[in-house]
Amino acid sequence: MLRLMRLYVLYFVLLVSLVVLQLIYRPDVNAQVEIEGYDMSKVNIIDTPFWCSATPEERAEAISKLTEEQKLVSLQDGTERPFSNEYWENKEKGIYVDIVSGEPLFSSTDKFDSGTGWPSFDRPIEGVNVKEISDTSLGIVRTEVRSEFGDTHLGHLFDDGPTKTGLRYCINSASLAFIPVNELKEKGYGDFIKLFE
Repeated sequence: MLRLMRLYVLYFVLLVSLVVLQLIYRPDVNAQVEIEGYDMSKVNIIDTPFWCSATPEERAEAISKLTEEQKLVSLQDGTERPFSNEYWENKEKGIYVDIVSGEPLFSSTDKFDSGTGWPSFDRPIEGVNVKEISDTSLGIVRTEVRSEFGDTHLGHLFDDGPTKTGLRYCINSASLAFIPVNELKEKGYGDFIKLFE
């Protein structure tokens, strides 16, 4: 055991010595990058989606356009009435986005009739993150679903879905806006057209 410890110490000393010698005798070892001469035409710059970069002023403006019910549901964790909300029976193809931030959340391709009177989905759009938070407000443990960037209350997640995911995202229409397929590109959601091809 003592011999093994001596080998470790020797290895460490050699490693430190090598680093010190490199710094003394090769101070120019760091890469020198000349930005002025670099060909920027080969750089692929990715734009930040608008829903990731909203300013506080843009958020306030979006909130000012909400109805009282939308504010109650999306900002104050409310629940709308079943069977009488905007999207529970919507069968049109498109995506559902956050009413405040505009971030894409769910696709009509993952929507199903749960019989509950609210829009229900078996998953968010692939690559989209929704926050799942433990909710004990009714004296039982449920999973609240909130949007990532808008931090909007969307609804709740249950594990009784009929598809292979076994999930049912029970979502309030008042927390959503619907973008039909034929408007995706013009409204800044062109990347999501592939969901319907």
